[in-house]
Amino acid sequence: MKEKFDHIDDELLVKYLLDETTTDENAAVEQWLSVDTTNQKYFDDFKLIWEGSKQFAATSTVDEEASWEKFRDRIHTTSAGKATVKPIGSFYWLRIAAMVVIIAGAALLAYKIFDNKEIKTLAVLSSNKVITDTLPDESVITLNKNSELSYPEKFKGNTRKVALKGEAFFSIHPDKSKPFIITVNDITVRVVGTSFNIKSSNGNTEIIVATGIVQVIKNNKEIDLHPDEKILVKKDDNILVKEKEKGTLYDYYRTKQFECDNTPLWKLVDVLNQAYGTDIIIEGKELRNLPLTTTFNDQSLDTILEIIRQTFNISVTKTGNEIILK
Repeated sequence: MKEKFDHIDDELLVKYLLDETTTDENAAVEQWLSVDTTNQKYFDDFKLIWEGSKQFAATSTVDEEASWEKFRDRIHTTSAGKATVKPIGSFYWLRIAAMVVIIAGAALLAYKIFDNKEIKTLAVLSSNKVITDTLPDESVITLNKNSELSYPEKFKGNTRKVALKGEAFFSIHPDKSKPFIITVNDITVRVVGTSFNIKSSNGNTEIIVATGIVQVIKNNKEIDLHPDEKILVKKDDNILVKEKEKGTLYDYYRTKQFECDNTPLWKLVDVLNQAYGTDIIIEGKELRNLPLTTTFNDQSLDTILEIIRQTFNISVTKTGNEIILK
């Protein structure tokens, strides 16, 4: 059973904060704090309002006794702790307590401290179309199809945290004092102000940087990516190895362009299958790595396939839901 300390009241706590307690009173308060976390929570809340309101003391013109009453009422309505409050006496330290509490200042401070309303978590779902959205910090994200981004209604604290499923291109609003952090799979991506693409598929994570520096972290290992660098982190692999990325083919869903820079045919075909929801198959290993350098500007799949056919002098055959290149 927890020991009771009915003699610990707000007046004694004020004396304790002013270092005016006797040796016995000081010991009693400290023992009271140690026996129950609820007591400690009560004291912490009490102390926050006490110390925070001191900054308003110099300009205070309010009635001291009335201010003390309001201060004490605020403590009891917002704290989960319990304490017995005795009638206010004429001790000079009570008057000091009243002087440091300005009604407007203390009320505002208490509101900020105890306004524990949960911040809503918002989610952007792209479903079967590409979506562009602006976050609370003015960062802009473009979600590819079948992707989801979760973020708070308002960024609070020292970071800006979001969570990604699927694929998105990020254009982060610069703020060195509040890093932007994305969690995807078991990866943490940390930036200050930059642009980059993240793609999550089957537990694997690919990150490609367009501008700035991106820090990638997994299991306490980290690596920095610079412009035109990428990393592919596999689901069950802790190895972080970056490589160069040519062209901006990865950014097709945002720019509506398929930009190839000596790009192997298999890579373009993979992106076309994602973009158009098709099943294009390359028959013959000798065709897979054929290099292509060109840009397709929001053209139809049939037009793109015809250009590929003419460029490499190959056949394009449609069989059911499959398109075969050979």
